[in-house]
Amino acid sequence: MNYIAILAQTTSAVNEASTGEFVPIDELWKTITSLQLLEALTFIAFGTICLMYGWRVFKTLVVISFGLIGMFAGTMAAAEISGEEQQVIGGILGLLMFAALSIPLMKWAVSILGAIAGAIVTAGLWYACSLPEKYIWAGGLIGLVAGGMIAFIALKWAVMLFSCLGGSALVITGMLALLNLWSKTDEQVYELVHERNWFLPVAIIVPAAIGFFTQQKFIKRSAEWSL
Repeated sequence: MNYIAILAQTTSAVNEASTGEFVPIDELWKTITSLQLLEALTFIAFGTICLMYGWRVFKTLVVISFGLIGMFAGTMAAAEISGEEQQVIGGILGLLMFAALSIPLMKWAVSILGAIAGAIVTAGLWYACSLPEKYIWAGGLIGLVAGGMIAFIALKWAVMLFSCLGGSALVITGMLALLNLWSKTDEQVYELVHERNWFLPVAIIVPAAIGFFTQQKFIKRSAEWSL
């Protein structure tokens, strides 16, 4: 799968729909439907590792996460400056730059990812409660501040927060893709994703919360673990 090409297409679609929906459900659905059996199983396997043992491989996860953020930012910047034909180059440069910067600035990178994870959680709860979508940024801002505060108070919590949320998102995406591939459940999956606001936030946050408490127990038993 050409992830950079998919990212470029997603960025263009988001830019075109920027005056429409505030929650990119259609783009999430495209991701779910684009996964085949092997890819869905890979999402589930990798997501489970992040969910349960993200604290052990968090440095790798931070580099990967910042690389993806850089790829997205580079793609958008290249599209604005040079047009769509330079999106791939911009994405590659952004990926390499952000991934490289995250290594010497690991603690700051963890704090940023913890804040972003907090923003996603509270924005998801806002959406789940069917509050006005155009103000969803307000819900996200609450989590952004809370996640940032958590990172400064206890950096390990930030590690657990972003690794559990990311792992849960991968697992749920893979599971929904598998159910969508099965003809007997594809219509139900579509209905849950598009017509039940509560479904995706609950489906992601609940496993993430379980993983958070599980990781906390694992960390307590591993005295040598540190940032």
